[in-house]
Amino acid sequence: MKKATSLLLSLAFSTTTLQAQTKKPVSTEQARMNTFVSQLMAKMSVDEKIGQLNLVTGGEATTGTAVSTDVESKIANGQIGGIFSLTTPARIRKAQEIAINKSRLKIPLIFGQDVIHGYKTTFPIPLALAASWDLALIERTARVAAIEASADGLNWTFSPMVDISRDARWGRVAESSGEDTYLGSQIAKVMVKGYQGDDLKKYNTIMACVKHFALYGAAEAGRDYNTTDMSLDRMYNDYLPPYKAAIDAGAGSIMASFNDINGVPATANKWLLNDLLRKQWGFKGFVVSDYTGVSELIEHGLGDLQNVSGLSLKAGTDMDMVSEGYLKTLKKSLQEGKVTIAEINNACRLILEAKYKLGLFEDPYRYCNEDRAKTEILTPANLQFARQAAAQTFVLLKNENKTLPLKKAGTIAVIGPLANTKSNMPGTWSVNADLASTPSLLEGLKAVAGNKVNILHSFGSNLTGDATLQQHSTMFGRDIPRDNRPEEEIIKDAINTAQKADVVVAALGEGSEMSGESSSRTNIEIPDVQKRLLAALLKTGKPVVLVLFTGRPLAIKWESEQVPAILNVWFGGSQAAYAIADVLFGDANPSGKLAITFPQNVGQVPIYYSHKNTGRPLAPGGWFTKFRSNYLDVSNDPLYPFGFGLSYTTFSYSDIKLSAAGFKPGQSITASITVTNTGSTEGKEVVQLYTRDMVGTSTRPVKELKAFQKISLKPGESRQVIFTLRENDLKFYNQDLKYVTEPGDFKVFIGPNSRDVKESQFKLLSK
Repeated sequence: MKKATSLLLSLAFSTTTLQAQTKKPVSTEQARMNTFVSQLMAKMSVDEKIGQLNLVTGGEATTGTAVSTDVESKIANGQIGGIFSLTTPARIRKAQEIAINKSRLKIPLIFGQDVIHGYKTTFPIPLALAASWDLALIERTARVAAIEASADGLNWTFSPMVDISRDARWGRVAESSGEDTYLGSQIAKVMVKGYQGDDLKKYNTIMACVKHFALYGAAEAGRDYNTTDMSLDRMYNDYLPPYKAAIDAGAGSIMASFNDINGVPATANKWLLNDLLRKQWGFKGFVVSDYTGVSELIEHGLGDLQNVSGLSLKAGTDMDMVSEGYLKTLKKSLQEGKVTIAEINNACRLILEAKYKLGLFEDPYRYCNEDRAKTEILTPANLQFARQAAAQTFVLLKNENKTLPLKKAGTIAVIGPLANTKSNMPGTWSVNADLASTPSLLEGLKAVAGNKVNILHSFGSNLTGDATLQQHSTMFGRDIPRDNRPEEEIIKDAINTAQKADVVVAALGEGSEMSGESSSRTNIEIPDVQKRLLAALLKTGKPVVLVLFTGRPLAIKWESEQVPAILNVWFGGSQAAYAIADVLFGDANPSGKLAITFPQNVGQVPIYYSHKNTGRPLAPGGWFTKFRSNYLDVSNDPLYPFGFGLSYTTFSYSDIKLSAAGFKPGQSITASITVTNTGSTEGKEVVQLYTRDMVGTSTRPVKELKAFQKISLKPGESRQVIFTLRENDLKFYNQDLKYVTEPGDFKVFIGPNSRDVKESQFKLLSK
């Protein structure tokens, strides 16, 4: 039965049209690299080849539970191929000198780090960057990160994370680009381009590592590292395309995910890493495990360290991160015939090729320039760009009675546990940030307002009522000291402060480590102690602006009904405080749009706009109808839909104009719409185009994002926005996993978000 099931899966997967690119003639540079690597490998012993497959941690940043030992002697003995979590040119030069001066063949090391959303100049978390819907801006953040990281000696980043996620309970949604396949794919491409530039041998580029391959964002119950299990339809149409987009953009490496796929963990999944990634997609780079991903296969139930190391190598995992299973067991497995020398050689070759592409054989110290470290990191230009970028990511969720922007006059009370914390501003996975030098929101408001505004402050509440939960939520130096007085006393102080002010800014939500790796939550509301503070502030009758800090969609239905203005600021990086102040005071106009749906409550999760219809759909605008697909206690609608975000101005949309009623394969059709700024402030708008395939051989989503344009309009200005749709935009993977279009009726939608759209229709005609 197992053989039959395996054969069926193999046949199904083999029909995919995500095929490898047509082989190109070997270039002169490729031939030169092949010759160099072959000649080097001919000199290498088996032990030295296995050593290249060993990646260890330098221990400067905490990114896992295990630590590497006896690193220097292993470098000298040729037992290490790379190091991560080691920074500064001096430290990296010291390690590289050991490899060059003391190891037999003088093979340079590769140096990696989790450069996720910036390096020391930290940008907004990835979920926030996605909310900018500005691909040029996102690419520039990766470029700046590469320049800074390479100036500090690094040449490899474990980024971008391109996992699609539709579950707000999963903490690592903060590192994702959200729920949408198209938007996620576009961001994946520009992130790779930003890191790698057009030449990896340049001193200021770094190699990208696309993660987590694959399906990691679909962990069951939103619990990190958990099992994933999905249909081939969803896998191919929704979850795999961003990885493929990053690979097509030239990503040099891939990181295997922790989860299992069809019963086999990714690190040891031959179909995933060999059949799909290499044979079908034509990937030529190397695959690295995640942190102790190889040894964790023991807990998955695949055998002892020797067995799981052999399985991983044979599946296509080339480099073992921290586990040292390869170093300790592969030679024995080779002697016992459990792995082959060809498998070891192939993995070794891929690691050496990566080092060659980075120019490390030409100059192993090309990233060890201390002058660059002094002049190219945390520059005024980088910090200014970080401030501008952060302002583009904030999402204005509500602005009743034009509560915002605030006037630079009078008295403002800044209240809440996130009002005066420096360390929580950059967000999760900002391991290189200088937390002590990051301004708090209170400091940012004072700096931007100057002496025109009297700014008061009160703590208001603890982050959470439960001290243990708060400890778990403020790890890695992100502590928010607790006020151990009775809650009523803390709130009373806040109310006294609020009553002296003209307006209250409530800085509430999550601490930065309440989202991120191993930070899953079953309750995605604002903590109760903060909600009680907010309710008390509202009772004062003062206008209240909720500045919402979060790394995930939160269930804020009560807040959305009660608070007059809500600005979602995510975690905005090094300059978040100044950027928030810029937006609150109107020096910058918010233009962010959600890249992920906000639910009414956690029971709706997973919720996403591109769902499929059922045979018993609920009528639009309805709530409960018996024998329809709905809930008894809440409508099917999200609190805030995908693509949603307000501005300090307003925009109107004309009807859609199509260039034709239909088109044939090989042709195209244009859809145009006129957008007008109907307000009194210049602003940016993200114009979004969606389609729906009305009839197919398999069920299709009710809407799919196919294009978007971010435009800027002055008050009263109108602009015609034109989109071109081609056959390729309408393709999908059918039941046979063939990438096809099917003639028939389509709807096209254009609007400011996935819900509030204009609608038209066209036909895709037969050839």
